[in-house]
Amino acid sequence: MALSTKTIPFLLLILLLSGNTSSGTVFTIENLCNHTVWPGTLSANGAAVLGGGGFSLPPGSSLQLTAPSGWSGRFWGRTGCKFDVAGNGKCATGDCSGGLRCIGGGDPPVTLAEFTIGIASNSKDFYDVSLVDGYNVGMGVKATGGTGDCQYAGCIVDLNGHCPEELQVTEDGGSVVACKSACTAFNTPEFCCTGEHSTPQSCRPTQYSELFKSACPSAYSYAYDDASGTCTCSGSNYHITFCPSSPSISPKSSNQTPP
Repeated sequence: MALSTKTIPFLLLILLLSGNTSSGTVFTIENLCNHTVWPGTLSANGAAVLGGGGFSLPPGSSLQLTAPSGWSGRFWGRTGCKFDVAGNGKCATGDCSGGLRCIGGGDPPVTLAEFTIGIASNSKDFYDVSLVDGYNVGMGVKATGGTGDCQYAGCIVDLNGHCPEELQVTEDGGSVVACKSACTAFNTPEFCCTGEHSTPQSCRPTQYSELFKSACPSAYSYAYDDASGTCTCSGSNYHITFCPSSPSISPKSSNQTPP
C-alpha cells in the first residue's frame, strides 16, 4: 500500500523519537593539555575521512566529528607542530605526510585511539587506546549513551616522565617528548611479535610492555594484548580527550579513572 503525504511526516517523527542512529557516531575530541595538539585522523578501507585528516586544537577547545555506520579508523595527537598558512610543515611527534591534513598514519612513537564502529545500532563497536606504537601524549576514550560493557580506555599517566632512557625521544634541551615502543627502538621479533614470535603463544609481554601496562592498565601495551586492551560498546558516541588527567600522577598511583 502506498503511503500518503500525510503519513510520511508522522513516520519521520516516530523515527526521531525512537532514537534512530542513522546520523552516525559522534566523536567529541577535546584538548585538556596546556599546549596545542594537532589531531590526525586516518580512515580504513576507503571510509569517510574525518576532520579533513588533521586540524589544530588549542588548549581547552573541542571539536565534534561524525562517522557513518561501519566506519573504521584511528585518531592521534601531534605535538610541536609548525605549519604555514598553506598547511605545510612538520611536527615534533606524531608527524604525517600531507602536512596539517594527514595522508596516512602518524610516525611512531605515537599514542593511538582506534575504532571499528558497528554497522547496525545494536551491533558492537570495538575501540582501544594503543601504546603498541609508543607514546607521545596522554589520551582517554569514554563511551557515552551506549549499552554493554562500554569501558573507559586510555593512558592518563605522562609516560614521557617515566620512559626508560633507551626508549626516550628528546628535543633540543633534553626534554623527553615521546617514548618509543620496544619494537620501534630495537626492531627484533620478540619485541615486534614477528617471525618465530608472531603468535599469541610465542609473543609474550616484555619488561617494556609490562611497564606500559602497569602505568596504563586500560591501554593496549603490545600486539597481543587483546584480553584487556580491547573495549566494546553498542550505539554509543565517544569522547576522546588529550591529557585527560594531570601529568603529575605517578604510574603506581594511577587507577585509570577518567576525570
